Amino acid sequence: MAKQITVNGQSYFIDLPDDVPLLWVLRDEVGLTGTKFGCGVAACGSCTVHIGGMAVRSCQVALADVSGPVTTIEGLGAPDTLSTLQAVWAELQVAQCGYCQSGQIMQAAELLALNATPSDADIDDAMQGNLCRCGTYPRIRAAIHEAARRMGEGV
Repeated sequence: MAKQITVNGQSYFIDLPDDVPLLWVLRDEVGLTGTKFGCGVAACGSCTVHIGGMAVRSCQVALADVSGPVTTIEGLGAPDTLSTLQAVWAELQVAQCGYCQSGQIMQAAELLALNATPSDADIDDAMQGNLCRCGTYPRIRAAIHEAARRMGEGV
């Protein structure tokens, strides 16, 4: 039975088994490959997307359990425009290999939506489930602080 889901503001009818992970729906059916497969067990955060504004690991969310609008890294900013967070990420050259970065950004976006002025401890706590093999954690923290500053100033 087909299920209707909304991804980045666009409606899709997905005719797949209920237990197919959202990650594969996004990548293989919808064609949005910015969400990455990392571990398949929700331990690395590479597959982080938002459902109803909350960060979730899409590798562990079954299609049947999608209960709100999905936002992926491709839908975080306005069409053809980076969000403030994405722009800062690029300006500060946070990524090295870049593989984990879409999940990092999606987790950071939820943090900033919930806490406009996070401390280092707030950032570390919110980001602890997102792993970066390259070790760019200091740059991630700096980017979150800078994005919070710009968002607070309306930049």
